[in-house]
Amino acid sequence: MNIPKNTHKDKIGFQKIIAAFGVILFIGKIIAWKLTNSDAVFSDAMESIVNVISAFMGLYSLHLAAKPKDDDHPYGHGKVEFVTSSIEGALIAIAGIMIIYEGIHSLIVGKTLSKIDLGIWIIAATAVINYLLGYISIKKGERENSLVLISSGKHLQSDTITTLGVVISLVIVYFTKIYWLDSAVALIFGLYIIFVGYKIVRKSLSGIMDEQDPEILNQIIRILEENRKTEWIDVHNMKIQQFGASLHIDAHITLPWYYSLRDAHNEMEKVILLLAKNIKRSIEFNFHMDDCKPISCSVCQIKECSVREKDFVKRVEWTPENVTSIDKHTAE
Repeated sequence: MNIPKNTHKDKIGFQKIIAAFGVILFIGKIIAWKLTNSDAVFSDAMESIVNVISAFMGLYSLHLAAKPKDDDHPYGHGKVEFVTSSIEGALIAIAGIMIIYEGIHSLIVGKTLSKIDLGIWIIAATAVINYLLGYISIKKGERENSLVLISSGKHLQSDTITTLGVVISLVIVYFTKIYWLDSAVALIFGLYIIFVGYKIVRKSLSGIMDEQDPEILNQIIRILEENRKTEWIDVHNMKIQQFGASLHIDAHITLPWYYSLRDAHNEMEKVILLLAKNIKRSIEFNFHMDDCKPISCSVCQIKECSVREKDFVKRVEWTPENVTSIDKHTAE
């Protein structure tokens, strides 16, 4: 059963805006570099090339992720967001290495800057635009569960921090004429950029490898616990996969063995609709109905059960450990 939650149209439109601004800001930084002859500004401009490439890669991945399922991709194309985000993270790290290289080169060789005041205004303007665009992208990505938009936003904001470092170094150099400070600040922010790139790659690879997301799992368990019915004897063997903004949830639910197929299916539907209502993402469910066994009696909370074979012992609270376990729950 698939419960749609949103479309990709708005995300694609916003990613086009990011791509367009990436080109404009890159041109602005190249002009600032030509005016100032600053290696720090040049490094910032080189990072903007990564912004442009990443923006267009993100646009492609969102376009591909929007395609419906087909015979070759029965789970859709959402995984492409993890792939492009991992590449983007790698490009961010490479940009950080470039900044460090240019900074070390400037420290060794030395360089005199020019028209610093004009360069400060241009670079500061690109920083403000980048930060605002990154903030909007992250918030939109969080609302729509888009790793591409979140990665793009973090990339833009990390670029903002680097750019502010460049602005600070230019201001200091402008007043002190100590030109090596320009390169020293670039080195510090180059290391920060590498760290940001690593985190994006790490998150992307966890999605590609279907690593369990504790936050999502805990959210699902909390919803089930707060709305738990006595007929739901247990939920176990739960697995969660992410496909871009979509989730695929596999789980087993134990129900009374004497339920008719229709009754059992209705209870399963209640669980599915409950999760679909409270999780604001597109979700595909694959629930398996298990019949209760004598071992289930010890945790079964149905009071008037004419076929009970063992006494009720205790209510088992659902946790990440027992919900993901392959075994039915017992009081032991």
